[in-house]
Amino acid sequence: MNKLIIISLIVFNSMTPSDSDLKSDVESLIRNNFEFETRLEFINYKIPGNIKQEIEKKSGQKFFKDFLYMWKVYRGDDYIATGILDNVYGKSQPITFLVLINRYNGVMMCEIVKYREPYGGQISNKKWLDQFNGKDNSSSYKIGDEISTISGATISVNSITKGIRKLTILISLIGNDL
Repeated sequence: MNKLIIISLIVFNSMTPSDSDLKSDVESLIRNNFEFETRLEFINYKIPGNIKQEIEKKSGQKFFKDFLYMWKVYRGDDYIATGILDNVYGKSQPITFLVLINRYNGVMMCEIVKYREPYGGQISNKKWLDQFNGKDNSSSYKIGDEISTISGATISVNSITKGIRKLTILISLIGNDL
Protein backbone atom coordinates (compact mmCIF):
# COMPACT_ATOMS: atom_id res chain seq x y z
CA MET A 1 0.00 0.00 0.00
CA ASN A 2 2.79 2.48 0.90
CA LYS A 3 4.59 1.65 -2.34
CA LEU A 4 1.42 2.45 -4.28
CA ILE A 5 1.11 5.84 -2.57
CA ILE A 6 4.77 6.67 -3.22
CA ILE A 7 4.49 5.66 -6.90
CA SER A 8 1.30 7.71 -7.25
CA LEU A 9 3.03 10.78 -5.77
CA ILE A 10 5.99 10.40 -8.10
CA VAL A 11 3.74 10.11 -11.15
CA PHE A 12 1.59 13.07 -10.05
CA ASN A 13 4.62 15.29 -9.39
CA SER A 14 6.13 14.43 -12.75
CA MET A 15 2.90 15.60 -14.45
CA THR A 16 2.76 18.94 -12.61
CA PRO A 17 4.32 21.76 -14.64
CA SER A 18 7.45 23.15 -13.03
CA ASP A 19 8.20 26.80 -12.39
CA SER A 20 10.68 26.73 -15.27
CA ASP A 21 7.92 25.50 -17.64
CA LEU A 22 5.60 28.26 -16.42
CA LYS A 23 8.37 30.84 -16.77
CA SER A 24 9.10 29.69 -20.31
CA ASP A 25 5.39 29.76 -21.26
CA VAL A 26 4.94 33.26 -19.86
CA GLU A 27 8.05 34.54 -21.61
CA SER A 28 6.68 33.18 -24.89
CA LEU A 29 3.36 34.95 -24.27
CA ILE A 30 5.19 38.22 -23.62
CA ARG A 31 7.44 37.93 -26.68
CA ASN A 32 4.47 37.08 -28.93
CA ASN A 33 3.06 40.56 -28.26
CA PHE A 34 5.92 42.31 -30.00
CA GLU A 35 6.85 42.35 -33.66
CA PHE A 36 10.50 42.94 -32.83
CA GLU A 37 13.25 41.26 -30.81
CA THR A 38 12.86 41.74 -27.06
CA ARG A 39 15.07 41.14 -24.07
CA LEU A 40 13.40 40.02 -20.85
CA GLU A 41 14.68 40.51 -17.33
CA PHE A 42 12.99 38.23 -14.78
CA ILE A 43 12.36 39.58 -11.28
CA ASN A 44 10.92 37.81 -8.26
CA TYR A 45 9.45 40.98 -6.79
CA LYS A 46 8.80 41.09 -3.04
CA ILE A 47 5.95 43.54 -2.48
CA PRO A 48 6.87 46.05 0.27
CA GLY A 49 4.38 45.82 3.16
CA ASN A 50 3.29 49.47 3.08
CA ILE A 51 2.70 49.39 -0.69
CA LYS A 52 0.92 46.05 -0.42
CA GLN A 53 -1.55 47.40 2.17
CA GLU A 54 -2.21 50.57 0.19
CA ILE A 55 -2.92 48.66 -3.02
CA GLU A 56 -5.12 46.07 -1.31
CA LYS A 57 -7.19 48.88 0.21
CA LYS A 58 -7.54 50.76 -3.11
CA SER A 59 -8.29 47.68 -5.22
CA GLY A 60 -10.49 45.84 -2.74
CA GLN A 61 -8.47 42.67 -3.26
CA LYS A 62 -5.64 41.02 -1.38
CA PHE A 63 -2.49 39.81 -3.07
CA PHE A 64 -2.32 36.03 -3.42
CA LYS A 65 1.27 35.99 -2.09
CA ASP A 66 3.85 38.47 -0.80
CA PHE A 67 5.69 38.39 -4.12
CA LEU A 68 5.00 38.55 -7.84
CA TYR A 69 6.83 37.21 -10.87
CA MET A 70 7.68 40.13 -13.12
CA TRP A 71 9.50 40.62 -16.39
CA LYS A 72 10.94 43.92 -17.52
CA VAL A 73 10.75 44.04 -21.32
CA TYR A 74 13.40 45.83 -23.36
CA ARG A 75 13.91 46.63 -27.02
CA GLY A 76 17.67 46.84 -27.11
CA ASP A 77 18.47 48.93 -24.04
CA ASP A 78 15.12 50.75 -24.00
CA TYR A 79 12.61 49.71 -21.34
CA ILE A 80 9.20 49.30 -23.00
CA ALA A 81 6.93 47.28 -20.67
CA THR A 82 6.53 45.12 -17.58
CA GLY A 83 4.87 41.72 -17.57
CA ILE A 84 3.32 40.64 -14.26
CA LEU A 85 2.12 37.16 -13.39
CA ASP A 86 -0.41 37.01 -10.57
CA ASN A 87 -3.12 34.81 -9.12
CA VAL A 88 -6.59 35.69 -7.91
CA TYR A 89 -9.18 33.47 -6.30
CA GLY A 90 -12.04 32.22 -8.42
CA LYS A 91 -14.95 30.51 -6.70
CA SER A 92 -12.71 27.86 -5.14
CA GLN A 93 -9.49 27.73 -7.18
CA PRO A 94 -6.80 30.25 -8.10
CA ILE A 95 -6.80 31.84 -11.56
CA THR A 96 -3.31 32.57 -12.89
CA PHE A 97 -3.07 35.53 -15.26
CA LEU A 98 -0.52 37.71 -17.02
CA VAL A 99 -0.78 41.46 -17.55
CA LEU A 100 1.59 43.37 -19.81
CA ILE A 101 1.80 47.07 -18.89
CA ASN A 102 3.62 49.60 -21.07
CA ARG A 103 6.07 52.23 -19.83
CA TYR A 104 3.21 54.75 -19.69
CA ASN A 105 1.35 52.48 -17.21
CA GLY A 106 -1.32 51.39 -19.69
CA VAL A 107 -2.42 47.77 -20.06
CA MET A 108 -1.18 46.32 -23.34
CA MET A 109 -2.43 42.76 -22.96
CA CYS A 110 -4.03 40.34 -20.51
CA GLU A 111 -3.97 36.58 -20.73
CA ILE A 112 -5.41 33.85 -18.53
CA VAL A 113 -2.48 31.46 -18.08
CA LYS A 114 -4.28 28.83 -15.99
CA TYR A 115 -8.01 28.56 -15.27
CA ARG A 116 -8.84 25.80 -12.79
CA GLU A 117 -12.57 26.22 -12.16
CA PRO A 118 -15.15 23.95 -13.82
CA TYR A 119 -17.28 26.98 -14.86
CA GLY A 120 -16.60 30.53 -15.97
CA GLY A 121 -13.75 29.82 -18.35
CA GLN A 122 -15.21 32.39 -20.75
CA ILE A 123 -12.97 34.96 -19.06
CA SER A 124 -10.14 33.42 -21.10
CA ASN A 125 -11.79 34.79 -24.24
CA LYS A 126 -9.44 37.23 -25.99
CA LYS A 127 -12.27 39.60 -26.90
CA TRP A 128 -13.34 39.85 -23.25
CA LEU A 129 -9.75 40.39 -22.07
CA ASP A 130 -9.08 43.02 -24.78
CA GLN A 131 -11.46 45.44 -23.02
CA PHE A 132 -8.69 46.03 -20.45
CA ASN A 133 -6.21 47.22 -23.11
CA GLY A 134 -5.38 50.88 -22.59
CA LYS A 135 -6.68 50.96 -19.02
CA ASP A 136 -4.45 52.25 -16.22
CA ASN A 137 -4.72 52.90 -12.49
CA SER A 138 -7.05 55.89 -13.00
CA SER A 139 -9.45 54.06 -15.34
CA SER A 140 -12.92 52.95 -14.40
CA TYR A 141 -13.18 49.22 -13.85
CA LYS A 142 -16.92 49.26 -13.16
CA ILE A 143 -18.38 45.89 -14.06
CA GLY A 144 -21.52 46.17 -16.16
CA ASP A 145 -20.48 49.61 -17.38
CA GLU A 146 -16.81 49.73 -18.42
CA ILE A 147 -16.26 45.97 -18.03
CA SER A 148 -18.63 43.45 -19.62
CA THR A 149 -20.27 40.84 -17.45
CA ILE A 150 -20.25 37.14 -18.29
CA SER A 151 -23.23 35.04 -17.28
CA GLY A 152 -22.09 32.17 -15.06
CA ALA A 153 -18.70 33.75 -14.38
CA THR A 154 -19.55 36.53 -11.94
CA ILE A 155 -16.88 35.63 -9.37
CA SER A 156 -14.18 35.17 -12.03
CA VAL A 157 -15.08 38.47 -13.73
CA ASN A 158 -14.92 40.33 -10.41
CA SER A 159 -11.65 38.66 -9.39
CA ILE A 160 -9.82 39.23 -12.67
CA THR A 161 -11.08 42.82 -12.97
CA LYS A 162 -9.88 43.66 -9.45
CA GLY A 163 -6.63 41.79 -10.10
CA ILE A 164 -5.82 43.79 -13.23
CA ARG A 165 -6.69 47.05 -11.49
CA LYS A 166 -4.50 45.99 -8.54
CA LEU A 167 -1.50 45.51 -10.85
CA THR A 168 -2.00 48.86 -12.61
CA ILE A 169 -2.02 50.53 -9.18
CA LEU A 170 1.19 48.69 -8.27
CA ILE A 171 2.98 49.82 -11.42
CA SER A 172 1.79 53.42 -10.94
CA LEU A 173 3.34 53.37 -7.45
CA ILE A 174 6.64 51.62 -8.17
CA GLY A 175 7.13 52.61 -11.82
CA ASN A 176 9.93 50.62 -13.37
CA ASP A 177 11.99 50.72 -10.14
CA LEU A 178 12.00 46.99 -9.62
